[in-house]
Amino acid sequence: MKKILIFTIGILLLFPQITLTQNLGLGSAGSNLESAGASAGVAADTELSSIIGIGIQTALAFVGLIFMILMIYAGYLWMTAGGNEEPIKKAQKIITACVIGLVLVVSAFAITRLVIARFTS
Repeated sequence: MKKILIFTIGILLLFPQITLTQNLGLGSAGSNLESAGASAGVAADTELSSIIGIGIQTALAFVGLIFMILMIYAGYLWMTAGGNEEPIKKAQKIITACVIGLVLVVSAFAITRLVIARFTS
């Protein structure tokens, strides 16, 4: 059920972009991409490593957002459990999984930065 819901949301988010691309054509795609890149702070002559760095920062911001949402959800479950053991156990599992996932992501980011710094010097 969750897979179907995620797939449906993904299609609904991508559908306007697909129809806009078909309606506008691809003739002005290059100039549109350059203007979008300039407004995002990425010039056309930016190195690939800088672009990848921006992508990693964006992905980490998204992971942080997911972490925050899951922690709020787990806290809500715990606070509204009313003494029942089952919702409390579920909230504890969510919190534990969130913290482990966040530690793994931050560790992977730190290792990646260390390796990149060693090879670029």
